[in-house]
This record gives sequence, C-alpha cells and structure tokens, in this order.
Amino acid sequence: EAIWGESKTSEQIVEILRSFQSAGELALVTRVNPDKANDVKNLIENVQFHFQARCLTLGLLPDPNPSLGEVLVLGGGTSDLSVAAEAELALRMHEVQSELLLDVGVAGLARLLDQLERLRSAKVLIACAGMEGALPTVLSGLVPQPVIGVPVSVGYGVSLGGRTALEGMLASCAPGLVIVNIDNGYGAAMAALRILNQKS
Repeated sequence: EAIWGESKTSEQIVEILRSFQSAGELALVTRVNPDKANDVKNLIENVQFHFQARCLTLGLLPDPNPSLGEVLVLGGGTSDLSVAAEAELALRMHEVQSELLLDVGVAGLARLLDQLERLRSAKVLIACAGMEGALPTVLSGLVPQPVIGVPVSVGYGVSLGGRTALEGMLASCAPGLVIVNIDNGYGAAMAALRILNQKS
C-alpha cells in the first residue's frame, strides 16, 4: 500500500507515517513536492525524500531478493524520469531488483536496439513514454517478456496531457503489452510485482 501524498497536508502525511512507524512497517508516499517533503522531514525521523521520484520513504529500503527476478524500467528521455523513478522506487520497496534505463525512446531507435541484450535478461519490462507513446509498443515487438506501458503526460498540443500516449498504447497490436493509467508508475510497479510473484 502506498500513500497518495499530493492531496494531503504535511501533517496528515506525518500522522499516517507515525502509524506505519508504530507498526514497524516501511512506508512509501507518492507525489510529494520538495516543500512538503521538507516539512514532513522536519516533523518525523527516518524519512528520506527521493527527488527524482517525487516520493518519501520511511525506513531502510530492503535488499533485493534475487529469486524474484529483475524488472527494468525504461524511459524515452528525461521528461519521463519522475514517472519511471516512481516505478523503480516502488519496486525496490518490495525487494525487487530493478534498474532505470533512460534515453531509449523511439526518437533514437538505435539506442533502444543497443540495449536489447540487456533487456532480454529481465523478467518484466516497464516502459514509460509520452508524446505518441510508441516505446512500449515497439518494445513488445522486440522482446518476449511481459511489457507494462505507462503513458506519461508529456508532449505538445494534441498529446493532451498523456491521453494520446494512452490511446496509442491501448490501440497497439503488439503482443504481451498491458497498460496502466497516465503517469501511474506505482501501478506499473505493482503489476510487475504480481507477475513476478506468479513466477516465483
């Protein structure tokens, strides 16, 4: 379970984190801006802000469990970074070995093709893409693993805040491709975790 931080006050987040702390549990708070993160950190100990992912964590992140397998999180470019980093951090919270690969979008297809051998070593791939959302569909045609597509709210005019990427991914005929909602890096990570748990 993650805590949605965007619509909560610092005090509300602290109250929830203290309940996790009392139970001896790790906690992940998503969608937190730096000012709110600083307020929370001043009110409770053992909290870390992950700037790229826009998330807070409470407690030490666990070591990866190699028996679960590895998930690679891909992004077309740095514009996809916050969503991809959220997915990667959520995986780490659940002991999943993961790595973030950026700048492998279809605008520079050679960079993606250069990573094919590395991609084939992972159990699941999460592909974050804005604009027309082509990365997950191309990826699904190149590798045999499950691919989880995450539309990102990046792009000009007709990109419609990620809606074009979402619809492009949904309309894809690429096999083995599943899609989560716009900017939902956390949801993609949890889908990957379920796939891994089925295989273990």
